[in-house]
Amino acid sequence: MSDGIAWIGAHSTAGSSAAHPGMLGGISLTCARGVDADEFLIALGADLDELADRTLCGDLLVPVRRPGDRSPHVNRAMYGTCGEWVYVLEDWGAATWAAGYRKVESMRPAPDEEIVCVALNAWSPPHRIIHAPGDESARQAEFGQDTGEGSALDAALHAAGAVFPSIGEVGEAAAVAHFEEYGPRLPEAVFTAVGDYCGLSVDRAAVEAGDLPAVLIPMV
Repeated sequence: MSDGIAWIGAHSTAGSSAAHPGMLGGISLTCARGVDADEFLIALGADLDELADRTLCGDLLVPVRRPGDRSPHVNRAMYGTCGEWVYVLEDWGAATWAAGYRKVESMRPAPDEEIVCVALNAWSPPHRIIHAPGDESARQAEFGQDTGEGSALDAALHAAGAVFPSIGEVGEAAAVAHFEEYGPRLPEAVFTAVGDYCGLSVDRAAVEAGDLPAVLIPMV
């Protein structure tokens, strides 16, 4: 049963689920429209043959990296489509697109290609939302903020309660009190907003069981 993507945010602090058949905790999300699904995955570094195999995540063999091994460090990425969007789920602590779009040419946002990324950045906080609206630029915000572009995505973040008042707006005491009360639910609110904006629904049971296709993507 599909239930939006709020569940991804609700499990954001559960840590990586890489030892399990699928994913549940600590998932970062990248979704794109205006680009072919396979082309987007190839831009992220997916292998052509591996992509053609359509191997389910639960059956994907992730090589064990040993000291002195010269092969690149790879992370699994589960993917699917919903409406106009292709989505990529990663539970290694970050999102490949967020880590690489500034320095890897194939990942740079192209004209008429919209990308929304929610990167948990476990190794280099804070959590971030990045939006490339289709004009070859990318705007980002930390969780609790909007991107400042006045977009429909920003409106969805506000509607979901994912934008917190700043100290400049309400004073330090009120801002801290708001964060203490609503902070634990902030990741769920962010994913709710992104799901509402994109019209995105991802089946939690299929993701947890590893029943969606996956590829190995080199770490950038």
